[in-house]
Amino acid sequence: MSQSARVNSSDQMSSTGTDWNMIRQTSAFQELMRQKRAFIIPATIFFFVFYFTLPFLTAFTTVLNEKAVGAINWAYVYAFAQFAMTWGLSHLYMRKANQFDQLSKKVRDSAAREGGHAA
Repeated sequence: MSQSARVNSSDQMSSTGTDWNMIRQTSAFQELMRQKRAFIIPATIFFFVFYFTLPFLTAFTTVLNEKAVGAINWAYVYAFAQFAMTWGLSHLYMRKANQFDQLSKKVRDSAAREGGHAA
């Protein structure tokens, strides 16, 4: 077996001495991944639905053609709401990322205690 095949083997430690398989199996890592998926997947779905609703509504309906305020119709209001949604989603992600960082620290500490060398 060649050197690169041994390094890339799933049952070997990485060149940095980190046992990623051991880390992947820890409860701290699994909790980190569960929480990340629980936030990122719904947030991404929400973003895409909200984002693509505007072109869909403008292309196939006349719902957004009504005047909202003065000469501004609902299409402009919805388009500007996308900026607010993006900023809001970014703010929520930053708050969640701080929690993810705390969980990542637990993963590193757990790996260091168990000999995974991820510290």
